[in-house]
Amino acid sequence: MFDKITEEIAHFIGVFHVSVEEARFREAYHEFSFHPVPSELEPLPAIVPDFAAPYQLLGYEPGFDYRSPRSEPWHAYARPARFQDTHRPNNVDGNDPGSTWYDWPKYEAARAHWTTKFTSPDPEPPGSVANFINQIVILSDDDYFSVGGHNLDFSPAAIDNDRLLASAESALSLSPLGDLERPGSSDDIITLIKTSVLEIETSESASGEAVQIFTNQETIEGVYVNGELVAQAPKLEDYHSFVDDETEDDTGSNAWTMENGTVAIKASVELQSGGNTLVNEALLKNFWTGGTVTAIVGDHVELNVIVQTNALWDTDAITSSIGIPTNAEANELFNIATFERLDVSKNPGADPVDLDHYPTYWSITEIKGDLLIVNWLEQFTFMSDNDVGVLSSSGVTTSVVSGNNIGVNHVSVFELGFSYDLIIVGGSVYDANFIQQTNVLFDNDVVGAGAGFHTTGTGEVSTSANLLWNQAHITNIGNPDRFEDMPQHYLDAAAGLADGGRDIPDDVRSDDAFAGLNGLSVLYIRGDLLNLQYIKQTNILGDSDQIALAKDAVAPNLTAEWSISTGSNALVNSAAIADLDSFGKTYVGGDQYSLETLYHAELISGHAESGSPHPDALVNEAVLFLDDSMLDATDTAHTPYTAEHDIHPDDGVNGVLGH
Repeated sequence: MFDKITEEIAHFIGVFHVSVEEARFREAYHEFSFHPVPSELEPLPAIVPDFAAPYQLLGYEPGFDYRSPRSEPWHAYARPARFQDTHRPNNVDGNDPGSTWYDWPKYEAARAHWTTKFTSPDPEPPGSVANFINQIVILSDDDYFSVGGHNLDFSPAAIDNDRLLASAESALSLSPLGDLERPGSSDDIITLIKTSVLEIETSESASGEAVQIFTNQETIEGVYVNGELVAQAPKLEDYHSFVDDETEDDTGSNAWTMENGTVAIKASVELQSGGNTLVNEALLKNFWTGGTVTAIVGDHVELNVIVQTNALWDTDAITSSIGIPTNAEANELFNIATFERLDVSKNPGADPVDLDHYPTYWSITEIKGDLLIVNWLEQFTFMSDNDVGVLSSSGVTTSVVSGNNIGVNHVSVFELGFSYDLIIVGGSVYDANFIQQTNVLFDNDVVGAGAGFHTTGTGEVSTSANLLWNQAHITNIGNPDRFEDMPQHYLDAAAGLADGGRDIPDDVRSDDAFAGLNGLSVLYIRGDLLNLQYIKQTNILGDSDQIALAKDAVAPNLTAEWSISTGSNALVNSAAIADLDSFGKTYVGGDQYSLETLYHAELISGHAESGSPHPDALVNEAVLFLDDSMLDATDTAHTPYTAEHDIHPDDGVNGVLGH
């Protein structure tokens, strides 16, 4: 409780603060204070809106709300007399058909000038598609190894891969297509196809049985193996396995105890300096767009080409001093090409169509320029496995693996797009499928023996057994006999669309191909339709090994088992193109041109040049003894191994091509 004096002071302070706040007010404050003013305006009339909600609103339901695309008008037309029926119209001039019946003749007269818009999903035009894929594998595995106590230094001249690349270039140049450059525009694509046609028509088959070429102005069908028509294509798994068939026995041992208690060790030398695998694999499925009927105002040019080349240089120099047989397993070269056509216009299981019913409305999708469908795939594998080594046996188990390399390129393209009842092309159609496959192998091996080397052991030497495999498959979907001259009513329809119209004449809709359809989906391309599918695959392998067999100077073993393998390489190209051309008929207003070509080439060189030195002499020429006391005067004056002394013959192209 405050005393009386304190309470009075507090009241005084409070009154003082109130007075100060009032003094802070603006002088005009009271003039702006609210004062009700009588109004002369009449009150607004009360309006009650006539609103009704006949549908009951549901509560919130979780989930995604799907809304269909905006509708595109379908155009209806007055049905010709031969299509008239006796049913009454459902709706005329917006009236309810249930309350008013109209006289049929009057309805037909009004219908001739009447257009109805039907809603349908918005047809999006197929855009151009272009894929340019380049896959490259490059591997250099040029090994040098020295095994055993031979006290030798094996120093031959290194293998020069320039000869390999030059020979590969010569093999690639034999293609009738030449070296095609990747197109960058519509004009480039047209020029490439026209130039390819000209090159194929003017090319001549090389002399000899090594090269075979087939050209047909219409179609080539069937399976061809090394230029011969066969009933069935061979299977790769019958000639090569990508899985090592040899299973290691974990319980096995290379040592065992003899009766006298001593331990014996298996004396063997095993070398695998080949066994390389190069694979290019490509699968291309083009189902981007197609029509039951295709009408082309301009020209139609179709080109299907398969070019396959296998080139092998297998010139080996094998010593006879080893005393064990040489595996005579031959090289295998395959060029396999398949041309196939599928006619999907004839479907035995399809329901019969109603020939009295034809489309009554249509929808048009327009592409104002060119439609491009381009896939350009290039796969390249280069491998160098030129090994140099010297081996000797000292009574132990020796295993050397300097090969068994793997290089793989793989690509798969699947394009699934749009299907139409009618495709009208204001320009021309250029349709081309190319597959080019090339394998080039240098397997020129040297297996020689040093001075004093000999053995009584078993084993084998294998320097060949290579596989070169090209397999290509082109499948065209469409009947090769589907082409007909363009009827006038189709030309009129194309001319109307070119002028900006959207009408499809009755004669076009009455085509038998459209029987039984209610609506007609139409794709109109003002420019050209360019369809280019190109696959190029190249394998190049240099596997020229130089192996010296020497006597072990520390603990020689003359009964060792020797197994030398410098070949067994596999070069594989596999490509397939499935191309959709048409589901039915094709009308052409200009010229129709079709060309199919199959080119098979095998270039093989397996003969050493005349006067080649013996492999043992070459090995000893390249051996430098580490102990100078072991050399006599003649040996110290030896000439180092140079490229001029190489036993390998010329690249072999001269002998095959006759230059």
